[in-house]
Amino acid sequence: MTDQTKESTHRIVVGVDGSESSLGALEWAANEATLTGSTLEAVTSWIWPNTYANAFYLSDLYDPAAEAHKVLDDAIERVQSAYPDVTIRPIVVEGHPAPALVGASLGADLLVVGSRGRGEFSGMLLGSVSEYCTHNVGCPITIVR
Repeated sequence: MTDQTKESTHRIVVGVDGSESSLGALEWAANEATLTGSTLEAVTSWIWPNTYANAFYLSDLYDPAAEAHKVLDDAIERVQSAYPDVTIRPIVVEGHPAPALVGASLGADLLVVGSRGRGEFSGMLLGSVSEYCTHNVGCPITIVR
């Protein structure tokens, strides 16, 4: 008889952008993964900044992908110590966060997002990413305030 480690077939996806809201969502999702025996996929995305009418200078050293990896690694490190038994997979993708999260959550048991992150619409009660996900996701969604 061989000892085979069974990987969880349950999967929770959580959006992380480094905001307090997303860190709360990551912690909530890690707790839920503990309770359900799920694997947790922490997803962040990055895009090159757009300049509409005003030009601005970006240093040759500016690397949004590396910055996204650092934000995600720091967030996971912060939560992993409290939930050492949860498998957390970091996923960094290029693109707008809303469709990236919907795409990453295909086939997932749950998508978890914060209610407001680093979006442009600070006056909204529900952030633009969480609103988009609510209307387009194919699995249950939890929005953490």
